[in-house]
Amino acid sequence: MPTFWKLAFLALISTLYVCYSRVDSSDVSSIPTIAKYFSTKGRYEEVNPHLLADILAVNTSVIRTPSPRCRAIHLTAIIRHGTRYPTTKTWLREILEEWRMWYTEDMDGRLVQKGVEDHRHLAVRLSKMFPSLVSEKNLRGGNVTFITSSKHRCVNSTLAFKRGLTELWDIRDIEVDHAVNDALMRFFDKCTKFVEEVSENPKALPELDKFNVGPEMRRVQEKIADRLGVPYSDITDESAEAAFYLCAYEFAIKTVNSPWCQLFDEVDAQVMEYANDLKQYWKRAYGYDINSKSSCILFHDVFSRLDKAVEENKSGRVTEVATIQIGHAETILPLLTLLGFFKDSEHLTSENYATQTKRSFRTSRMLPYAANLVLALYDCGDGELRVQPLLNEKAVAFPGLSDPQSSMPLYRDVKERYKELLQGCDYETECKLFES
Repeated sequence: MPTFWKLAFLALISTLYVCYSRVDSSDVSSIPTIAKYFSTKGRYEEVNPHLLADILAVNTSVIRTPSPRCRAIHLTAIIRHGTRYPTTKTWLREILEEWRMWYTEDMDGRLVQKGVEDHRHLAVRLSKMFPSLVSEKNLRGGNVTFITSSKHRCVNSTLAFKRGLTELWDIRDIEVDHAVNDALMRFFDKCTKFVEEVSENPKALPELDKFNVGPEMRRVQEKIADRLGVPYSDITDESAEAAFYLCAYEFAIKTVNSPWCQLFDEVDAQVMEYANDLKQYWKRAYGYDINSKSSCILFHDVFSRLDKAVEENKSGRVTEVATIQIGHAETILPLLTLLGFFKDSEHLTSENYATQTKRSFRTSRMLPYAANLVLALYDCGDGELRVQPLLNEKAVAFPGLSDPQSSMPLYRDVKERYKELLQGCDYETECKLFES
């Protein structure tokens, strides 16, 4: 592999575990045309482009209550950390002569400015969307709970979220606490069956391995080689991935439409996106049953909080009106899978790329930086409580309910939908590795 491709690949590997920086520009002309295909390395603004014009804009129309008497009594939000760290022959000259490595080891695991802003702004938007819950009174009264993964990027995202609220209300006289809980927010690390059979199993991703040497990926590599004027043998699937995600990182972190981005057209980007979707599908989602079952502990925690709010609401005072839980893409995706969201009729495989162009499972839309799943509970004054799921501040429908168009179904119907999981889905049992 030529030196510059070795550099690119090593740069990608070194940035896979690092954190975030600031995107200042909202100039649409500076956005790479392939940015909407960056999968889990994409900006939140690509999922919600209206935020480019106004980062604090809220679309209140997503909350459609069946009655004006409906009032929010509780929300649980599970949020991914913010944005993180880790090129004609003119492009080749820029890559070889002008592109410089900017990542240094001291950035490892640290949340830089873009990630801070992701969470500060999200905090303000949630306070605007749910003003009776995410309020100064409730924050001061200790009715808002914060839970985070122990990773620096998550702790610092939590601090940024809290700062968004304290700055909004100019709160300077109190400290808002948070709890570190890896059992909830990093359950995937502690699920033995998942770790051994999937996460650390080199044979767990055969569909991705086959796709990476298949015709679609080979064509991407050939097009990159043609653009650079180098032999086809110089471009591997690893170097193609390195270039694609260097483009994504430099854009998300530095607002640079870098020379790396010029190596891909939209067709290429769709192939690269599918490769990452294959990885996420088989490693964190519907590929293996244990992927979703590893989130049983978080699933039960969410519903126990909702149940507690239901019971306390009978006496007229809900003590925990909002729970803010900050973790990882690997925290949210297994839970979304367990709940049945974004499940296609066929598995994603190395052979059905052409028929999966309209697939529901698309991580670019599901899991950008600062992705969030919100479950909001409402009392509509008729003795019934309703719950609305929001993903990335957009209404989604619980799969499998009799009225899938209802954006705010009865809570009892939701519990009936997930009855088997609520009665079972024992984390310790699911994660135990049984010897054959």
